[in-house]
Amino acid sequence: MKREAKCTFKVTGWDENPYKEFEGGAKLTRAKVSQLYEGDLSGEGSVEFLMSHTANETASFVGIELITGTLSGKTGSFIIQHIGTFDSNGARSKWTILPDSGTDELAGISGDGSYTATGATVDMPFKYETG
Repeated sequence: MKREAKCTFKVTGWDENPYKEFEGGAKLTRAKVSQLYEGDLSGEGSVEFLMSHTANETASFVGIELITGTLSGKTGSFIIQHIGTFDSNGARSKWTILPDSGTDELAGISGDGSYTATGATVDMPFKYETG
């Protein structure tokens, strides 16, 4: 049975660098990002994003994030895959827990979620099942 978790995250580190720039301002970048989670999920996330920025200051991104911590009293880690966009209204991501990525007490975890980031603290409710 799927359970719902409520948590928030804050970005604690962001290192983004272009690897290809185009005339007119578009570019491709890589970003290494660290995040701190609080709530039903508490712990740390480490994510790498590949981003495609347009000249009009929008972007699309994909990312792989390792989250290590405690989810509703169970300790371990799992990996999520982000697919998202960014514009003047914030960053939006839909994400999925990758199969067979859970460790320790979170082995067998599955689930998905989404968020819209418009400020320093981001609400990130999600649904999950544990094995």
